[in-house]
Amino acid sequence: MRTLHNRHHATLIGATATAVLALASTACGGEGIGTKAAGSADSSVAAAAAEGSSRSTGSVKTSDAVQNTGTTNAVTVNAGSAKAAGGNANSDSDAYPHPCEMQKLSVHVARRAGAPTQRVIKVRNVGANTCGLSYYPRVSLGNSKSADHSHDVRPLIPSGLGGAPAYPVRAGHTAYAVIDLNPSGATTGTVPEIDEMNVLADGNHMPNADTLNFPLGTGTKVLKPKLGLYRNTIADAVSSMTRADTQS
Repeated sequence: MRTLHNRHHATLIGATATAVLALASTACGGEGIGTKAAGSADSSVAAAAAEGSSRSTGSVKTSDAVQNTGTTNAVTVNAGSAKAAGGNANSDSDAYPHPCEMQKLSVHVARRAGAPTQRVIKVRNVGANTCGLSYYPRVSLGNSKSADHSHDVRPLIPSGLGGAPAYPVRAGHTAYAVIDLNPSGATTGTVPEIDEMNVLADGNHMPNADTLNFPLGTGTKVLKPKLGLYRNTIADAVSSMTRADTQS
């Protein structure tokens, strides 16, 4: 009789547990264990995967977005993910023997807010390792329809360059350079038919084929432009630009 009683008791316990689990499932909206609600980490992983799939190796994307009264032009090229053998991904010194590669950079040009004659050149390292740029980007200003660019206008740059062999840009960081197309604000005597700015992120190591072209718009006034060195902030890049005194 005791054995039969124990079996009957166990059956009751099992039925009770089943009922409790059913109630718990109903209270949770029917979601089973391990189910994640919308907005969980899975959605961000999916978004990251989608973003990564849109960056095919060697592909180039160009986009235009309005910033105040000007435009922002961007060219982004897919970044590689391999870390240089023996290199330190976050060491400035690692930049010196590793020049930046165009396919691991994102280059943007935008008007500087409150300074209509100035443009900010933003070069972001979208690769996995620190790399080195030349002290300043190679920039020329010309006409987009011209077949001969030998007479394009080149800006002044700061004199007295020296120091480290390259400007280091850590992975995920941005180098800024600022150019003033018309420092004096002249309305007459400017160079005619300038509507394009050509930017080579590193004039010391990159081939001319890596030069990117950014529209300036018709009617852009250019006279004795000044270009500063790469800096960590836009403010420092502006300060460097004001000291430009030597032909690039």
